[in-house]
Parts: sequence; structure tokens; C-alpha cells
Amino acid sequence: MSNTVKEFNDYRSKMNDKILADNNKVIKRIFNLDTNAFQAGALDKKTKELLGLVASTVLRCDDCIKYHLESSYNEGLSKEEVSEALSIATLVGGTIVIPHLRRAHEYWEALENLG
Repeated sequence: MSNTVKEFNDYRSKMNDKILADNNKVIKRIFNLDTNAFQAGALDKKTKELLGLVASTVLRCDDCIKYHLESSYNEGLSKEEVSEALSIATLVGGTIVIPHLRRAHEYWEALENLG
């Protein structure tokens, strides 16, 4: 596994475990809501991941961008599909999201290098 991807996943997992160990009902419900929101429904998982990726990019959350990139990759989305979604995010978010766009492309490359 790419060191970049492994480091992100290891840190995310470790910290999520610590946060959830606090047994805070509100936090646990938020985590559960997030998990359930991205399950297939009227919209398929691929579409929901692209929506999450666009929203995360516009909101400039690098961790969320990485999460949705990896989920998109695992769902079988192509680089072209992801790039098109990121172009919409850049259009909506403006030039301030370009640094996040760079990091998103870098992370996608790391994901591609896993296979």
C-alpha cells in the first residue's frame, strides 16, 4: 500500500477508535449517520461518493477529500469521472480550492499506485 494512503488510513482509524471509545452518544450517532448516508438508496454509492467529494472540495476538507477519493476508487470510479467531479467542485468553490485539487490529484495517483 502506498505510504501516503497507509499513513492516512492508519491515522484515521486510530483516531476514530479513540474518539468512539469516549462513548459519546452524539458523536456515535453522527458517525452512524455518515455511514448510512452513503449507502445505496435512490442514488447509487458511486453518485453519493462523487457528491461527497464535491462537497468536501468546496468546503476545503483535505481529510474528507481523501476519504471520498478512496471510496470512489474502491467503488470503481474512473480517473475521468473523478476529474470531472473535481472540475465542478473547482467551478463552484473557485480558485481557492486549487491547492485542494492538487492534493486530490496527488492522492488519486497514490491510490492508482496501489494496484
